[in-house]
Amino acid sequence: MSSIAATPGISGTALTLRRLYFVRFAFAIVWALVMFTTAATLGPLAITLLVLYPLFDVAAAVIDARASRTTGSPALLYVNVAVSLITAIGVAIACTSGIPAVLRVWGAWAIVAGAVQLIVAVTRRKMGGQWPMIISGAISVLAGASFILGAAAPNATLTNAAGYAIPGGIFFLISAIRLGRAAKGN
Repeated sequence: MSSIAATPGISGTALTLRRLYFVRFAFAIVWALVMFTTAATLGPLAITLLVLYPLFDVAAAVIDARASRTTGSPALLYVNVAVSLITAIGVAIACTSGIPAVLRVWGAWAIVAGAVQLIVAVTRRKMGGQWPMIISGAISVLAGASFILGAAAPNATLTNAAGYAIPGGIFFLISAIRLGRAAKGN
């Protein structure tokens, strides 16, 4: 790993990803804590948070794609940008139909974004720090399916959607810590 991590492209990408992952961890935890306070209803705060999350993912994917140009094709990251933008719009529209509709859109997004995250992380394995992202991507796919199934439950709530952000944030934190070695070029 040291000969790979010592290359300037990987070291620079790892440093950028490390910083980005720390920010994503903080955002996910704060978002989830605030979302838990409003998860029972679709009030203005919940709607704002539900639209904000995929928009934050758009910004993060753009930063990731720009940093990743030196280490490989960022094409899948741009797919994630498009999917997350569509999701933000879809969630805003779904909010007018109720929590089950939101959970269906959120679930579809979690499945697609999780699959993208999984594939991107697998291609970055040599960089280091990617096993948490691989696991997180796989969990996201499973969580997405559970959101879609949960939409059919009586009295569906957004609690699981809020909870979804916490493990994702923790996986970003673990990956950020593990990327420290590659970021230093060791």
